[in-house]
Order: sequence, then structure tokens, then C-alpha cells
Amino acid sequence: MEKHIEISILWQIYGKLLTEKQYNALNDYYNEDLSLAEIAEQYDISRQAVRDIIKKGEQNLFEYEKVLHIMKRTQENEKTIQLVLAQLSELKDTSSDKKIEKVLNEVQKELSYIV
Repeated sequence: MEKHIEISILWQIYGKLLTEKQYNALNDYYNEDLSLAEIAEQYDISRQAVRDIIKKGEQNLFEYEKVLHIMKRTQENEKTIQLVLAQLSELKDTSSDKKIEKVLNEVQKELSYIV
């Protein structure tokens, strides 16, 4: 997974555990696509200070994921749901029983909302 996307996902999951400065700087850099200079100007600090805040925030996000595995488990669950949806679709296509087809449609609909 591309680092930029990974950081954005981790920020969504663990962002509130960061300091306010880290939370805002990571959001500005990764989600708002602001440069270090733009962020530095916005907070009236140096580019190096912004870079340090971002690096420390990234480090914290990766440490949280290393311990809690929320992103990993979410991705695994999404893969499992996709597999189940494919299997349900296959069952639905081969079933001639209308009651079974109705139940399969309902289950498929509910699982689709999760993903």
C-alpha cells in the first residue's frame, strides 16, 4: 500500500490519539495536500518544525497499528466479506428456490453496506 494512503487511513483510525499539533499537521499534509511551507506559514513555525511534527505523528500512528492492528483486521474483514459476497452471488445465480433467493439478496444487501 502506498505510504500516503496508509498514513491517511491510520490517521482516520488513530488520529485522535495524537497531539493536536500532530493531528492537524498530518491532516494538512496528507489529506489537504498542503506543503511543509504552507503548513509552517499557517502555524507560524519553521518548515523543519512541521517536518518533525509530521515524522513524530507518523511514528506514533505506526506504533498504534503495530500494537492494535485495527487497520490490518479491517482490511482482512473486508476481504472476507468480498469473498462471502461473491459466494452468495454464485449461490443466488444457481438457485431456483425463490425463498432462498430472497434471503440471499437480503444478506448480500446487508454485507454490501458494511464494505
